[in-house]
Amino acid sequence: MIAKKVRVNVYGMLADGLYSGYANGEGIKNKSAYIISKKPLRDCMFGVVIAVAAFKNAGEKLIIAPEGEIYYEPAIREKLSRLHNAEIESLSCLYEKSCGAIVIHKSGDRCKILLVRNHNGRNYSFPKGHVEQGETEEETAIREVKEETGLDITIIPSFREVADYCPFGKIRKRVVFFMAQTMSDKVHIQEEEIDSYIWVDLNEAHNRCTYDNDLRVIRKARENIHKLK
Repeated sequence: MIAKKVRVNVYGMLADGLYSGYANGEGIKNKSAYIISKKPLRDCMFGVVIAVAAFKNAGEKLIIAPEGEIYYEPAIREKLSRLHNAEIESLSCLYEKSCGAIVIHKSGDRCKILLVRNHNGRNYSFPKGHVEQGETEEETAIREVKEETGLDITIIPSFREVADYCPFGKIRKRVVFFMAQTMSDKVHIQEEEIDSYIWVDLNEAHNRCTYDNDLRVIRKARENIHKLK
């Protein structure tokens, strides 16, 4: 049901920007829904299913937003947290957002980039992970690098690259990459997530990475390498 366009009969406002209603569309008939909107809603609206939430003791509900409004999981959870006695058991979202970093270690005149490979991945990329509620993008990148590699990093200002793609058809992913520096090259991988890691120079990083988005980020990092201390 995710990504389907629906017509919603709006019943009422539950909290600021959060409404209840019933949705109808292809394969969807009078399905109970919550609507998230930046603008006030009236009796009827057209929108997109941006999430499916399973509530303990309340069953499954669609989460709908007007076309063009994007909400990631932390924002959806924040809105739904305003409901009384509504414990979320699972939440599947149309839009997913992760943040990570091109981690660079400098020794003398030599700069090395850290690449990691996840258990479910065939290619090397950069450490990254999902944004959690209440975090800034930079905070997510710092936390994820620490969790996956054990490294403490410092974000380099004025570098932010965004990669948007749809890996599984409907799900729309956004990854925000920062450039960061670490004073140590001693990596302790998170074995639950990471299969292996390598330190490589910029040229080797370009050869090891295969995704167009990663290659673009490497090229941008090369342009900004002079910012390292």
